[in-house]
Amino acid sequence: MLLYILLGLAVLLLIFFVIVAMQPAEFQVQRSTSIAAPPATVFPLVNNLHMWPLWSPWEKLDPQMQKTFEGSGEGAGSSYGWSGNNKVGEGRNTILDSKPPELVHIRLDFVRPFKATNEVKFTFKPEGSNTNVNWAMTGRKNFIFKAFSMFMNMDKMVGSDFEKGLAAMKAEAERAK
Repeated sequence: MLLYILLGLAVLLLIFFVIVAMQPAEFQVQRSTSIAAPPATVFPLVNNLHMWPLWSPWEKLDPQMQKTFEGSGEGAGSSYGWSGNNKVGEGRNTILDSKPPELVHIRLDFVRPFKATNEVKFTFKPEGSNTNVNWAMTGRKNFIFKAFSMFMNMDKMVGSDFEKGLAAMKAEAERAK
């Protein structure tokens, strides 16, 4: 009897591993908003890493977060590292490419709560007197992250943070114009 139970558990584990392995290897989270300000007003809020506390949803989760900046603080080559509580973890944003006032391309390296490297792109497109801001993050999922994604929806989890950040960015840019 014990043998049948163990075989049954082994088959269930095998099925679970196969299902996890078949999950998509990449993910994307993306949100957009329209801001009543020109791209030249909105762009620096992202391109200048020292301005992120004005709108980043994660800055408010840990007021004691330790931050380090390298480079000029804005544009390609600049980086912003953080280490904070369990809500914000630890990591680094590095601007890979900056095309004023159209694009900021960032490599996002997480150290904790888990190691991961993702790409983030902010695009700024004029729409009359407004700017359409698109915030997209893409990355690869390892086996553990694939299994986690079966129970937690990454788009809903991170997407709500993107929405909060874009709303704060909108408020800041519209106040500054």
